[in-house]
Amino acid sequence: MPRTPLPSTMVSRKRLLPAFALAAAAALLAAAAPAQAAAPAAPGGPYTGMGDCPVGAPAMTDPSNLQVGCVVSVTNAGSFTIGSTTVPLTSPITLQFGVYWDKSAPVVTFPDGSTANQYATVAPTGTQLLTAQPAQIAIPGIINFLPGITSVFAQVELAGPVTDFTPLAAGESYPVFKLPVKLHLSNAFFGNNCYIGSDSSPILLQPTTGTTAPPAPGQPMTGNPGTIAVNNDPNGHSTLIASFTGAALVDNTFSVPGASGCGLGGILDPIIDWTMGIPSNAGQGSVNFQQTDTTLALDSSLSDLTASLSASAGQTPGAAARH
Repeated sequence: MPRTPLPSTMVSRKRLLPAFALAAAAALLAAAAPAQAAAPAAPGGPYTGMGDCPVGAPAMTDPSNLQVGCVVSVTNAGSFTIGSTTVPLTSPITLQFGVYWDKSAPVVTFPDGSTANQYATVAPTGTQLLTAQPAQIAIPGIINFLPGITSVFAQVELAGPVTDFTPLAAGESYPVFKLPVKLHLSNAFFGNNCYIGSDSSPILLQPTTGTTAPPAPGQPMTGNPGTIAVNNDPNGHSTLIASFTGAALVDNTFSVPGASGCGLGGILDPIIDWTMGIPSNAGQGSVNFQQTDTTLALDSSLSDLTASLSASAGQTPGAAARH
């Protein structure tokens, strides 16, 4: 006797039962698993890029501070001349840090009698104070057909903290900050520790938007403060936001040490020194930071500054402080 086929509805139910069982198990597991906390929103508007401002650092939370703030500065073009070699700055260089003006109220007096506050700096949380991509340098007399072999990659790295931040030196022949750096050279033959400059003997940049005064044979260079604007916090807090857009910062007053750690046992150091024309004295090299955009958020109250950052991200003040 032939078997009567199962109704199609029953067949489909039998096929769906395992799928329903799996879905139910997944739902139970999801309900039992702890919920993942959403990442805090980053500050926006005029505070964009300040999500790593070290508002919780001990130096920033000192109640005797007269002012505290956050800084983000991005250089979009320029060049760095080391001895006889020029390194093009074709990728953005970003500086970000916190600042405070302590109870000693340090100021700088300019030749015209005006003064400007000078701030101490604090490294950011969760990121580097200086970030930059390596630039490619051609080797004289060699056609560059294998980057990293027939050319050299040079990366600017921090060699110490930024100091003496004087934002209102913009337009004056005075450094906006002091920046110790070293240049990391990469090539297939150089090894991993080939540097010009070091933490103990850095290249000390003191860029200005005014005019430099290098020793001979250097000639003065003149920067540009760009467009300066000061605005109030858009959410009603007491924070002031100063912006310096399209500035040019220059310096040719620094000296450059010779190379170190290049090749096995430093065997290539003399060759690099000869090729790049180093060591070099002050006035023989230069840095030109072009298209530099800087934002400084400044407040006399840390809690109000934190609230400003939070409001710009749609957070509560406590969330920004924890971040």
